[in-house]
Amino acid sequence: MIKATEYNCTVKSFEMLTPTVFHTEFETDRPLSFKAGQFISIIIPGAGPKGRDLRRAYSIASSPESKLVQLCIRLVHEGPGTNYLHKLRPGDHLKGWAPYGDFTYKTPATKQVCFVSTGTGLSPFRSMIESSHYREMPPLSTLCLHGVRSEDELLYSHIFSKAPKTTFLQAVSQPSAQWKGFKGRVTDYLRELGDKFEWLNTEYYLCGNGAMINETKTLLLEKGVPKENVHLEIYYK
Repeated sequence: MIKATEYNCTVKSFEMLTPTVFHTEFETDRPLSFKAGQFISIIIPGAGPKGRDLRRAYSIASSPESKLVQLCIRLVHEGPGTNYLHKLRPGDHLKGWAPYGDFTYKTPATKQVCFVSTGTGLSPFRSMIESSHYREMPPLSTLCLHGVRSEDELLYSHIFSKAPKTTFLQAVSQPSAQWKGFKGRVTDYLRELGDKFEWLNTEYYLCGNGAMINETKTLLLEKGVPKENVHLEIYYK
């Protein structure tokens, strides 16, 4: 594993993707080498006790081959990290340490993959499916589940819907009357798969809130899925 080092970064773009989620893109002062699924620890100046710096972790949404680092972040009320990054605009500077994490793509080409996410937990999966490692050794098939509360919070539809050999399912737990897609949580959809799904020839990557991850782990255990086939990354508020 590559040792984490400090990078000086310059913001190149900022965009609100949904009413509560923004996308920021920045350039590092030298090439950042990482594996798809890893994260960067951003330094939040003076936001800690007695004016000390804080560090907050964010999954990298761009592929390792991208020249720019992209983050997809939910704006949290009074969250020091998200509010700091939300205010940065092109030309502004920040610092971060990377890479970190072992939530990386490990599946052999002889198996299927199931990505399960809530909210911005979809970010590392975007990095994975756009990485050269995934594209050169794709799984037999990919099922990508993304869960949100309302349809205005859906992310990266244009990317995952076009991915080869991929079924992209968006689950909305509190949809409007106009929503025509799946109504419910990602765990509801998993349960509906029943015995027609090849549970034991699939590797699972779970990323998002702790409640979803715990419920999904319980379901997979009931299906007899080995623990080594389940990889997870919990997002904390």
